[in-house]
Amino acid sequence: MKVVKFGGSSVADADQLRKVTEIIKADPERKAIVVSAPGKRHSKDTKTTDLLIALGESVQINVKNEAVYDQVIERFASIITDLELDYSILNTIQERIDEACALIKTDLKRGMDSLKSCGEDGTALMLSAYLNKRELESSYVNPKDAGIFVSDQPGGALVLDESFDQLFKLREREGILVIPGFFGYTLEGDLVTFSRGGSDITGSIVAAGMKVDLYENFTDVDSVYCVNPMIVDQPKELKTLTYREMRELSYAGFSVFHDEALIPAFKEKIPVCIKNTNNPGGDGTMIVAELPEREGHVAGIASDSGFLNLYVSKYLMNREVGFGRKLLQILEEEGISFEHAPSGIDDMSVIIRDHQLSKEKEECVKERIKKELNVDTISIERDMGMIMIVGEGMNEAIGIAGKATTAFRDAEVNIDMINQGSSEVSMMFGIKAKDLNRAVQSLYRAFF
Repeated sequence: MKVVKFGGSSVADADQLRKVTEIIKADPERKAIVVSAPGKRHSKDTKTTDLLIALGESVQINVKNEAVYDQVIERFASIITDLELDYSILNTIQERIDEACALIKTDLKRGMDSLKSCGEDGTALMLSAYLNKRELESSYVNPKDAGIFVSDQPGGALVLDESFDQLFKLREREGILVIPGFFGYTLEGDLVTFSRGGSDITGSIVAAGMKVDLYENFTDVDSVYCVNPMIVDQPKELKTLTYREMRELSYAGFSVFHDEALIPAFKEKIPVCIKNTNNPGGDGTMIVAELPEREGHVAGIASDSGFLNLYVSKYLMNREVGFGRKLLQILEEEGISFEHAPSGIDDMSVIIRDHQLSKEKEECVKERIKKELNVDTISIERDMGMIMIVGEGMNEAIGIAGKATTAFRDAEVNIDMINQGSSEVSMMFGIKAKDLNRAVQSLYRAFF
């Protein structure tokens, strides 16, 4: 038995949904199907979820953008027309969108979550109807009926343990089950979304709950590459990765997978296969629990921009019990989450996603740190980029760091920060964002 998830590019239009149907039809083991909202049909197109967010933001300020509203409805209408489906489906989708817009005016967070979920919900309704039209017994399953229970954190829900016993019961249902991704329900019955890209999370949750043999994730690439193909031309394909490697790579900029998505599948040790909707016969990339056989010790190189470095120094910091806790507590009280916190004897850096600390809030945070911790120096450096070298075999290899720093030197890129995870699966380097591509290309030449 398999759970299959189709991403936004796989369900972008009617032709893609026809391909999805053929993939489902080709393997009777594909029991539960999780879908995203319709994605981009071409490079200049807009994702449905982005349109829904723009619509919600306009409703929020009482100037509903009718042009965007019409675009959303047209996206679904064009698919329904092309697939020759019953127009009652469009009415259902439109009613949900209208209800969510009305809810925004009385409860902004719940209304926005409800509106954002309409893309996935609409796809699931359309695909289920089309499968039945193609004589494949199918039913739409709302996440509440499936048993996907989540914490009450709008825009960042976490799955509750109660979900997994409920999801196991889906094995007993007849036919193909089509489940919208990206959202679940609190135990009180309120709709709440995962973080953006959360359809991957839904797929993994359903796979873990149903205890299936394989979780297939269909996207628009043949496999995972060892480096971003937008930076390096025709990079090496990876046939196998471990869960830990994929999570590290996803966190650090690999856009194939949401960085939280693998956790439920990992706990149940369910293998994951990433495949291409446009080339379903390809081998794809398998993600497994045990270290695969491979040449070399480095599996991949990921990079991402949009970071800042909050640096503080204080003489004899190492003797001051609780300094790190107090610093991080200030960030917590200001609603700021951090990514990494490498430290020295008398200094400490806190790496933060740029959007977490606005320039408006920056002065307030600096003043609090100066006043409450009596530091000697405090500075904030923006426009940082992070590069992560990942591989399960790195902890057994000598000279990985030396090879990497030589590659940075060859690229004439200065390293601002080095941090090796305690798991020894990854090594992270902080540099100026403008130097990212040049550094990644040099690292690729060094390791691959």
